[in-house]
Amino acid sequence: MHRRSLLAIAALGALTVGLSTPALAQDQIWPQRNVRFIVPLGPGSGVDITARLLADRLSAKWGKPVVVENKPGGDAIVAISAFTGGNDDHTLLMAPTSTFTAHPYLHEKLPYDARDLLPIARVSNTVIAVGVPVSAGIDSVSDLIARAKAEPGKLNSASATGANDFVVTGYLKQAGADITRVPYRDVVQAINDLAEDRIQLYVAAFAIMRPQVQAGKVKLIAITNSERAPSLPDVPTAKEAGHPGLTIDGLVGLFGPRDMPKELRDRVAADVIAAAGDPEIAAKITTTGQIVRPGGVDEFAREIEVQIKVISDAAAAAGVKRILQN
Repeated sequence: MHRRSLLAIAALGALTVGLSTPALAQDQIWPQRNVRFIVPLGPGSGVDITARLLADRLSAKWGKPVVVENKPGGDAIVAISAFTGGNDDHTLLMAPTSTFTAHPYLHEKLPYDARDLLPIARVSNTVIAVGVPVSAGIDSVSDLIARAKAEPGKLNSASATGANDFVVTGYLKQAGADITRVPYRDVVQAINDLAEDRIQLYVAAFAIMRPQVQAGKVKLIAITNSERAPSLPDVPTAKEAGHPGLTIDGLVGLFGPRDMPKELRDRVAADVIAAAGDPEIAAKITTTGQIVRPGGVDEFAREIEVQIKVISDAAAAAGVKRILQN
């Protein structure tokens, strides 16, 4: 009798555990197969290099291959669609947040819902530089604004599309600086025109400008990031230069699908933070023109909300309305 009671209690306990913890058990054995990192930029970009550095370290940590897939083009919609279409917690998105935070002002319809992109971990901030031609003799953002006011309509500018474009356009309008925006499909042409003083202002990733900076043809007068870049210690932030309205961080991080449990995202985030914080990996990421700033789920989500507000305010200042149909 006593033995039968003990067996009954043991069986009930096993049943209770089996019913109450299936999700936890599944999370604990994640990943069960190969993990994919979808990247919206091409091979050799700073985000691509970062993704591959992390993939190599995380493959060893997780005991499963982590494969990087580049899907550039379509204003990042190609990559985001591949990510959301996977509907799988083994398919993750490694991307700059600026690739999608400006979408509501650029597209009436989107093939994805923003709620499908759950923040997992912030990895880095791309260094966004404010560049001018050396030959133009412009030494600061204030010099640029003053010249634009003195010579309305005579200066030209360009910037990366999306979030950066809204921030630059909105700020120049608020500052009363009449600078003509020149659209470019080819960033190489834009930076070459900047070097030759055909445009007088370019705001984009420092990695794009670096060759012309090193050639002595382009001068960096500020970065839009909220903190100085260790790789550019002598270049002030826009806020330090007296122009806080030009501040926007180039957030880069990892995203998971809508139904990915918070507990699993936190665990993946901890592994990503540990990998990105490794001095060897951090040094390599820094050379791609980024500030290494690993952060967890909640911190990353808060910074994305801040960026969305910055873009909303900048779009309003630039006279651009939200066009996405909810």
